[in-house]
Amino acid sequence: MVFSHGWPLSADAFEDQMFFLASRGYRCIAHDRRGHGRSSQPWNGNDLDTYADDLANISDRLASMKSSGLIMQPCAEGIIISMPATAPCSAHAAPWVLAATILGSSLAFIDGTVVNVALPALQSNLNATVLDVQWVVEAYALLLAALLLVGGSLGDVYGRKRIYVLGVAVFAAASACCGFALNINQLISARAVQGIGAALLVPGSLAIISASFREHDRGRAIGTWSGLTAMTTAVGPVLGGWLIEHASWRWVFFVNLPVAAIVIILTLWRVPESRNPQASEGPDWVGALLAAAGLAGIVFALIESSKRTWNDPVVIAFLLVGLSALIAFLAVESRTKAPLLPVTMFRVRNFAGANLLTLFLYSALNGMFFFFPMNLIQVQNYTATAAGAALLPFIVLMSLLSRWSGGLVDRYGARRPLMFGPIVAAAGFALFALPTIGAEYWTTFFPAVVMLGLGMAITVAPLTTTVMNSAAEGRVGVTSGINNAVSRLAGVLAIAILGIVMLGTFNRHLVPNLAQINVSPEIQQELKAQRIKLAAIEVPAKIDTATREAIRRSIDESFIAGFRLVMLIASGLALASAATACLVIRSRA
Repeated sequence: MVFSHGWPLSADAFEDQMFFLASRGYRCIAHDRRGHGRSSQPWNGNDLDTYADDLANISDRLASMKSSGLIMQPCAEGIIISMPATAPCSAHAAPWVLAATILGSSLAFIDGTVVNVALPALQSNLNATVLDVQWVVEAYALLLAALLLVGGSLGDVYGRKRIYVLGVAVFAAASACCGFALNINQLISARAVQGIGAALLVPGSLAIISASFREHDRGRAIGTWSGLTAMTTAVGPVLGGWLIEHASWRWVFFVNLPVAAIVIILTLWRVPESRNPQASEGPDWVGALLAAAGLAGIVFALIESSKRTWNDPVVIAFLLVGLSALIAFLAVESRTKAPLLPVTMFRVRNFAGANLLTLFLYSALNGMFFFFPMNLIQVQNYTATAAGAALLPFIVLMSLLSRWSGGLVDRYGARRPLMFGPIVAAAGFALFALPTIGAEYWTTFFPAVVMLGLGMAITVAPLTTTVMNSAAEGRVGVTSGINNAVSRLAGVLAIAILGIVMLGTFNRHLVPNLAQINVSPEIQQELKAQRIKLAAIEVPAKIDTATREAIRRSIDESFIAGFRLVMLIASGLALASAATACLVIRSRA
């Protein structure tokens, strides 16, 4: 697009206009009304013959949004820029609107990472198995993934402010129930409700920003939202680890309550109500229920297969129900007028390739985030605070390199960075497989974290750009929302499948290890009965110290064997992402 700067325009206004066009995927060239490429109107103190450098800075601003956050999902900003400002707020209210949406988004983003740090503590406190703690994570993630697109539709029809407040309230109430849970089943049930609340508040926060800020103000709003949300997400695991270490794992959930109260007050006080006037039809409830039932059935079968067997009638029944529901979901979505998932969009080569890449890469990433804190706390004997801080270099790298990575698509096209980034990430996952028991962080895990952070920093911005550029006109929001949901679905499937791998490998190593230790058959049987707890197995106190230490080491070595295999599979998934980019994605869609 040729952008004419032949009329009086302030520097800030000109920059915002150019930024908005760049965010829509246009390549902008500025010139005066005579077409000379320069103007007497200064911009940042320079004539427009230096506009190329200025446009590069604008492109950097756009890119800087795409790589912030710990495990923040891709394409969030695409949802924001895709919608019109239907209820623009006043300049006085703007900071309060941002505060409400940043704090609300942070509730969900932090919860997705802090709970992983809390798993070893609640496993010990609630006498939970690894299958139980899988469900603690999966109950939340499954309902969030299945209902995320429905949450956005509800806000369009019934009011974004109303649905957002409802989502925050449900999330807060469920957090309180999580904190007061007396057993693992109560905690899992509360986490499921928490996932429903997150499905309402996550799309609501993005939609409120879009509706509350006019197009020329939206660039700064997105940048502020992205940067501050990233900061809170980074602090979350460290704060959560400190609370676990010095108070209780329950405070990981209780800390949500005052934040939620502030969000609700700010939203009711300052955020204007908005709706989508074109959203005449309600959400696709049939599609949402089929998607939730399908995912729940498959995930249940995958997780329970470790405790039962694949021949168990219950496992077979849930697997068949899940597969049938997903087949029905695809059939319904291909025929309904307002589908939750427009399946025809996957005919676009780059869109299909980018989502397949997302599925592979975020499966690997979520598997690492689930098992890594267990390794650090239960095997390496890190404190919860240290475990929460272990991934800080990952966050720092993604933040510092975001501007640089955002320009890779312009220089090299999408295909090359989407091949190279996952290859670097694959090397990072492979490095996680090297440390043994008693590994020193700075010489073992730190290089792995840095390599993984570098790979993800290279990948995320080009991935987001590829997804958004593959969208048809007027469908950027839908396209971004689908990719966001795919990244969450990847986590749901990864934890279930990699859990099978982890538990199977752990059992295969533990049984022969215990056979080499001179313990009674009674003790061996007691230990074997706890195998489903992985490294949280409690060694009986009625045996001598040397034997107890030998048993403890056997348990730790068995966990390390399983963790290594999981990380190597994660590395393979990252390489599959690179292969997808090579074979499917075109640099110029």
